[in-house]
Amino acid sequence: MSRLSIPGSGLAKGLAVTLRTMTKKTVTEQYPEVQPELPPRSRGVIGLFEENCTVCMLCARECPDWCIYIDSHKETVPAATPGGRDRSRNVLDRFAIDFSLCMYCGICIEVCPFDALFWSPEFEYSETDIRDLTHERDKLREWMWTVPAPPALDPGAEEPKELAAARKTADKLAAQREAAQREAVQQETVQQETARATEPHADEQARAAEQPTRPMGDSKQQTDQPRPTSEQPEPTPDQPDQPDQEGRE
Repeated sequence: MSRLSIPGSGLAKGLAVTLRTMTKKTVTEQYPEVQPELPPRSRGVIGLFEENCTVCMLCARECPDWCIYIDSHKETVPAATPGGRDRSRNVLDRFAIDFSLCMYCGICIEVCPFDALFWSPEFEYSETDIRDLTHERDKLREWMWTVPAPPALDPGAEEPKELAAARKTADKLAAQREAAQREAVQQETVQQETARATEPHADEQARAAEQPTRPMGDSKQQTDQPRPTSEQPEPTPDQPDQPDQEGRE
């Protein structure tokens, strides 16, 4: 036996829901006065970290909408060592994304092997002209400042290969600096010891230079004989000698 429904019961239930909702506090966010709290992995706009881009064209080839435009040229890099071979590298001239065509699939970010593209949660970049939605590399670089920091790893997670390679390079450079400092200290110590060892010889040479030198033509006997002094009178030719006068007498 089916239960009989009271006429107007559905209307009464609807009015009851309306009355309960009217008594509750509103949860509507007053945008744009109040900015929404977006999830950490929100897909707003794509930022470009130009220093990591090697112009491999992988993002442009994998884009399903063909909304990424890249131009580049090659430059010759001289050899770092004498006799080495010169190398060529790609230099980025233009990197632009047409966000009027972008479908925000994130394939370009996933396939980039050098982490040059990142998601930014910023979404307020609407324009009145559709041509202004093509962001060049300068504009894409500005979006990089709004990219949030990556979430922390789990305590038991393995260290990323990039961090391990960077730490290994930093440790190698620190070891090279320490070796150079030790070598400099050793060289300074050797120079100080050499200077101390040469100081006695220098003093002896200085004392030898201060002592008077003996003439080469004079012998030891000549230099030892006393020289006549000015007190003894020298004979004069006007006064005759005494022995001659006694002889005449």
